[in-house]
Amino acid sequence: MKRPKAEERGLDETLARAGDGVFAVGPEGRVVLWNRAAEKILGWSAHEIMGRPCCDVFVGIDDHGNRLCYQGCHVLSLVKLGEPIQHFEMQTRTKAGRPVWLDIIILEAPSSGPGGALAIHLFRDVTATKELLRLVHERLQAPVGPSADEATVLTRRELEVLRLMAGGANTKVLAERLHVSLATIRNHAQNIFAKLGVHSRLEAVAYATQHHLL
Repeated sequence: MKRPKAEERGLDETLARAGDGVFAVGPEGRVVLWNRAAEKILGWSAHEIMGRPCCDVFVGIDDHGNRLCYQGCHVLSLVKLGEPIQHFEMQTRTKAGRPVWLDIIILEAPSSGPGGALAIHLFRDVTATKELLRLVHERLQAPVGPSADEATVLTRRELEVLRLMAGGANTKVLAERLHVSLATIRNHAQNIFAKLGVHSRLEAVAYATQHHLL
């Protein structure tokens, strides 16, 4: 059933005023609507986009670098079949070449022309969220410090120095107790700090105590 022109104009006006980016693709895969929010997010004006194949505009990829936009893409195939489409995220680029991530929701609307339904894409820029999630993931995956097993690579002499440090001995006392030079003690201390992933004697003693190295 053909959509009444008044209803069609109402839908177009609603989408044009939407706060999210909106573009609609006809049965042939060409853009037939591009709202102002889409212009703001991606930098392309409606004049530059209308009538172009959406796959040429977006050239979108997923998290793994797989191309999502191509002639007769999966989304348009599902729209033609009348199948529901889950929202998805896609990386594309703005007119200026800046990479952006978009979260996209697909709605199907009857087309006033021949050939089938319109695929209405509602999207928003989620680049900042994706970057934040990436940083959090990297932080969670990064080792906080060496494990107790890794700490066992301390030599017998380094463990001896660490025990004396825990007892409050300073560099001069350590050198006298172990009958070595001050420079040797400093070298032992730096090796201990590097192996334990700490920056001071206090941190080294705290780490050793926590991991039962003493």
